[in-house]
Amino acid sequence: LPGVERVVPVGSRSPLGESTRVPRGRPVTVGGATFGGGQVGVIAGPCTVEDPGALRDVARFVARAGAAALRGGVFKARTSPHNYQGGGTSALRDLHAAAREVGLPFFTELTDPRQVNEVAEWADGLQIGARHMQNVPLLVEAARTGKPVLLKRHMSADVDEWLLAVEYMLKTGNERIILCERGLRSAERHVRYLLDLGVVPWLKQRIGLPVIVDPSHSAGDWSLVAPLARAA
Repeated sequence: LPGVERVVPVGSRSPLGESTRVPRGRPVTVGGATFGGGQVGVIAGPCTVEDPGALRDVARFVARAGAAALRGGVFKARTSPHNYQGGGTSALRDLHAAAREVGLPFFTELTDPRQVNEVAEWADGLQIGARHMQNVPLLVEAARTGKPVLLKRHMSADVDEWLLAVEYMLKTGNERIILCERGLRSAERHVRYLLDLGVVPWLKQRIGLPVIVDPSHSAGDWSLVAPLARAA
């Protein structure tokens, strides 16, 4: 308007996230794997660690296929309390052994701040699942370890809520954070969750942290996983 020299925004909702923005983004290293900064890495493995022998077989297959990292659940946040909640500490040690056998770093999920110290002692990367995206004590404790943290977007969260969860972790001084899009709850029934691929380039225009995609949770159908992974 006439007489207006410039417009100054009062402040960004996620200033720490926006301060990470650099050309080509900031890579995050997890063991020998790199995510972001132009690198494309695949993380693969069982949803839940159960039988140690089967886990080793899966780990060998994942390594042969060229994945950058292994993943496996030992503490599981289930919708129903009657479903299997994971193998806990013994499963964590099995996962560590399998990962070291094949020479891959590994991620595993945390569901409670009380698990942080134990899991950080064994795991290369910490994962916070969609249901715990706004579990502030868990976010802060995980970030304070200095370990890489993979943060999944809640199935009903908008992007601002997701970035503000990231802000809690960045505020600890840990910038080794990877964002993971895993699909949003919708009225559609042809997939389990509606995968928001548009959020990936949108985020890359605004922050420098790596953004990855989980094609299996969103699809809910094994035959859709490879096409969605290619699209991502």
